[in-house]
Amino acid sequence: MNLDCPSPNTRELLDRWEESYKKGLLSFWLLLLLHERPAYAFEMRNMVETLSHGTISADDNSIYRALNRFADIGVVSSELQPSSQGPARRYYSLTGQGQELLRCFVARNILLFRDEEVEKRIEEVMA
Repeated sequence: MNLDCPSPNTRELLDRWEESYKKGLLSFWLLLLLHERPAYAFEMRNMVETLSHGTISADDNSIYRALNRFADIGVVSSELQPSSQGPARRYYSLTGQGQELLRCFVARNILLFRDEEVEKRIEEVMA
C-alpha cells in the first residue's frame, strides 16, 4: 500500500493531524506490546516502530513518561530484573486492569474498522 501523499500541502495537513493522533496511539502500541510479554522501556522504542511499520516513533523519555503514567493508574506494574549486559533493567507488564483496558479500547476503537459498512467506506476512499 502506498502511504505517500503527492501534494506538499496535503502532506503538511496530514503531518499536523497525525501529530496529535499519534500521541494517543503511542499508548495503544505500548499496551499492545506489553500484552505479548513483559518488556523494558529501551527495547520498546524499536518494537513500536517496527510493529507500526514506522508510523509511530517515540523517544525514550516519552516512553518512560507513558509507562510511569500507566503505573500510577494501575494498568502496568514493573519489576527490576538483573541483566547479563550491564545494570538491572525495569521490566513492565500489564496488570489485570491493563488487560481489560486494552480489550475495551480495541473493542471500541479498533474492531470498529471491521464493521462491514465502515470497511466498505474505507475501500471506497482507497479506490
